[in-house]
Amino acid sequence: MALIGTKEMFAKALNSDYAVGAFNVNNMEIVQGIVDAAKQEEAPVILQVSAGARKYARPAYLRKLVEAAVEDTGVDVCLHLDHGDSFELCKDCIDTGFTSVMIDGSKYPFEENIRLTKQVVEYAHEFGVPVEAELGKLSGVEDAVHVSEAEASFTVPEEAAEFVEKTGVDSLAIAIGTSHGAYKFKGTPYLDIERLKKIHKLIPDTPLVLHGSSSVPQEFVELCNEYGGHVPGARGVSEPLITEAAKYGICKVNIDTDLRLAMTASIRKFFVEHPEEFDPRKYLGPARDAIRAMVAHKMRDVLKCSGKR
Repeated sequence: MALIGTKEMFAKALNSDYAVGAFNVNNMEIVQGIVDAAKQEEAPVILQVSAGARKYARPAYLRKLVEAAVEDTGVDVCLHLDHGDSFELCKDCIDTGFTSVMIDGSKYPFEENIRLTKQVVEYAHEFGVPVEAELGKLSGVEDAVHVSEAEASFTVPEEAAEFVEKTGVDSLAIAIGTSHGAYKFKGTPYLDIERLKKIHKLIPDTPLVLHGSSSVPQEFVELCNEYGGHVPGARGVSEPLITEAAKYGICKVNIDTDLRLAMTASIRKFFVEHPEEFDPRKYLGPARDAIRAMVAHKMRDVLKCSGKR
């Protein structure tokens, strides 16, 4: 049991029909629910920390929670920085024990993205830490990520090949139709699988990453709304599309919104049905169970990574 990197995880997933789930963590119950699911399913797992999570929970607390989860469950876990926006932030995470980092230079021009990514790669590789980068822009809002539909752009396959060659990056997040947040699609959910195939063909040895991959389960949306929530029209990526994408180089699938929905739906329901309760353990316990069940479903039925640890 240990904190591990993604190199071996992705090497196994790259030439298979499964992907590894990367789940965002913010507090103890979320961490516990995810690693309990990983232990149950004997699945590889990545716990990732966003800029918003670092600000809310503070880095030391999150790092120690993840270390405790490893000790408690015996599950190997990759601790990953999600959407690092500077060399300094990536360096700090590497220096304080993260086993994987993402540098997101997608907001910059192509050459500046290359320069920044290469800088992080050179530092991270001195310590054996793999680096994820992003090319193309996903629309949507999630924590510190704010990209309008007008600013969003799909990844150009030829640019992806050039980017990987010039940066030496270990994995690449691409834009093929997903978006951050709960409101991903106004029309029919769609992923550009043909674009994905072209990218994978050009860089077959590079693990690809799909951000914004929550499916926004309608049972959670309906439960939230039934018990006082207001999240109308929320739609995500259909789960069969995620399963299909894993056949063409997608090795890591990021999921955050589904965790939030599962937890919030459970807590809202509890408060309505038990208005007399005020012990946080009474409502956070069921919320943790809801996260465990949802993550286990993703690992088993969508990512197909059960038994792949």
